[in-house]
Amino acid sequence: MTLKALLLAGVASLAALPALARENHALLVGASTYPALDEKFWLKGPANDIDLVQTFLLSNETIPFEAEDVIVLADGIEGKQAPTLQAIRDAFKELAEKVQPGDFVYLHFSGHGSQAPAKDPDSELDGLDELFLPVDIGPWNDTVGEVENALVDDEIGELIGMLRAKGVDVWAVFDSCHSGTVTRAAPTGEDDEKMRKLEPGALGVPQAALVDAEGTSRGLEDPRDRADAPVTEPEERREGEGAFVAFFAAQTNETTPEKLMPRSTKDRLQGVFTYTVFETLAERPGITYRQLGQEVLRKYSVKNLARSTPLFEGDLDGVVFGSGETADVRQWPAEKGETKLRLKAGSLHGLTKGERLAVMASPADSTEDAVGYVTVDTASTFGATAVLEDGKTLEDVPRGAFLRKVDAGVELTLRVALPEGDGAAETKMKMAAQEIVGKQLLGGRFTFVEPGEEADIRLAVIPESPRPDAIWILDGTGEVPVLETGAGPVLNFDTVPSVSTADKGRDDLADVMAEQFAHIGKALNVLRIGAASSGNGLNVPVELHRARFDLDAGAIVEGSRAPMDSGNVPRMIPGDTVGVRVENTTDQPLDINVLYVGADYSITFMDKGRMQPGGIYNEDLSLISDESFGRDRLVVILSPAGEQSDVEDLSFLEQDPLVRTRAVGGSAEGFRGLLDEAGFGQKTRAALPLGGKKKGPEPMILQFEIDTVPGEG
Repeated sequence: MTLKALLLAGVASLAALPALARENHALLVGASTYPALDEKFWLKGPANDIDLVQTFLLSNETIPFEAEDVIVLADGIEGKQAPTLQAIRDAFKELAEKVQPGDFVYLHFSGHGSQAPAKDPDSELDGLDELFLPVDIGPWNDTVGEVENALVDDEIGELIGMLRAKGVDVWAVFDSCHSGTVTRAAPTGEDDEKMRKLEPGALGVPQAALVDAEGTSRGLEDPRDRADAPVTEPEERREGEGAFVAFFAAQTNETTPEKLMPRSTKDRLQGVFTYTVFETLAERPGITYRQLGQEVLRKYSVKNLARSTPLFEGDLDGVVFGSGETADVRQWPAEKGETKLRLKAGSLHGLTKGERLAVMASPADSTEDAVGYVTVDTASTFGATAVLEDGKTLEDVPRGAFLRKVDAGVELTLRVALPEGDGAAETKMKMAAQEIVGKQLLGGRFTFVEPGEEADIRLAVIPESPRPDAIWILDGTGEVPVLETGAGPVLNFDTVPSVSTADKGRDDLADVMAEQFAHIGKALNVLRIGAASSGNGLNVPVELHRARFDLDAGAIVEGSRAPMDSGNVPRMIPGDTVGVRVENTTDQPLDINVLYVGADYSITFMDKGRMQPGGIYNEDLSLISDESFGRDRLVVILSPAGEQSDVEDLSFLEQDPLVRTRAVGGSAEGFRGLLDEAGFGQKTRAALPLGGKKKGPEPMILQFEIDTVPGEG
């Protein structure tokens, strides 16, 4: 019996005692197989998602969950009840009867999503209800106008509201999607990859009903707005009601995939969103929901995981799970095995085979005081083994030792997948690749791989594109980006680099492609270095704001400046400006550098400066142009500075690749040297500098995602 149950069973005099300690509860729902649907629509990943989440919750030392407080509804996990609609409803009822004010509830939904005409059109901008599909889903019932046994977004909101009314804080994660398209033009080798969406037609929803629903759509008044989340928090919280945070794998007009996660896994499909959320939590326990969302977005861009845009709602500035301490140093207790050391951390925590860890006598010691080093020998999702270096034995490891991660492991190599096919353009590109390698035009940090192999960049010839003879340079997803316009979604070839082949010989094509790869590699490597930077103790508030710029007056429109939600991806239109506000809350000077990485892999150096302790940097930095639309990134780099030192100047990252390219091994020391190694590329600009603004810990690199879209008309 839990402590709570014992106290509740006590005598009435116990009512005068202080409030009971909070308990953590969870409901994990994973729907994989759908007997009423064709097997081609069945999924494999939801069961693996739920297994991953359950293991994390029960093994997480920072935020403990007891096994009896975790309800699991998942087909594909032995001994667990299938997630039918009634089972889900019953589980919510069980939770509502069990929880007490101040408790915490984690909810997780993995499975198919879909859409159907809204029963209350006024509640949906697009006239459609979002659905989560339990395993006993049925077809569309025209008599009542609904999909049988579907869990509708409105009901999910009511079930969550039932918990919050008890004074319970709720965090809900939805790894499903509802609509959208994916246009893949290059093979990825992930034949088992599936999208977690089910088109309404597969459920028997009549096309006429969907057309009627579209007729009720009110659309978005401003192109910068996004559709509402499927489950949203009321504008005002009622007295005594618990807090609410919701994470969604995709916007309501997007898809989200399940694939091999991590890529080295050969037979375990996972929801990309689920894995990335919990990988980030394993690496950085104690962060806020906003920080977690930002890191998930950064991993999506750095690793090319998916084109979907996750959505984060609610009290994002609270700490994940409602408690816990931020861990600036990634380290774990060492357990002695027969011949090796074991630790309860693995690939989910960022450990890989061959990685080097420091052996620390105390978790509070400086890394320079390490008593030895080990090399990771094996790494599973939640565990790893390591062997001692330099002839040391287990007897040399002190009692209570910790193993500490000491190397960020930034990979600066660009893997380029050659185009599939044997046409004239494909053949010429393969010959150009041989020329690039033979003449070492790109040094040793570029590798060509076969179509379908793991890659950062995928080359493709796309007959239906505006340039059917060209080599199109796609990201690792192999997908052509989609741009939402007033007339609906269109393939956005404008942000995909391409190089014509008909007018070039092998040598000319090799030179042009090498320049393109260097340009792309520079942009990707800046983002990679940012992803590997922890800040090591820097905790500096950074805020974004936007405003409108009057080109005729050459000034910001008065009263137009407004803060942006840094927990989600804002939309910007031509004429918008992006600004940054940073307050130096440390006791030492900080240098700031701001870069703008465009969807077309452009890098624009925006500004630099120094903030003394207590100082504030507050500048409008970039003007969104109409030359390129897509996913851009604003990168803010904060570096501790010496009192008499020069201001850190990273403008060299904008220089021509032929000037900045280095041979392998020719790098400077430290952080500046790492950035210098990343510094190959050329500059093109989708955002323009406004100009005229020259007014111990590791650097901190913050990355903010921004979608640039066409304006009205």
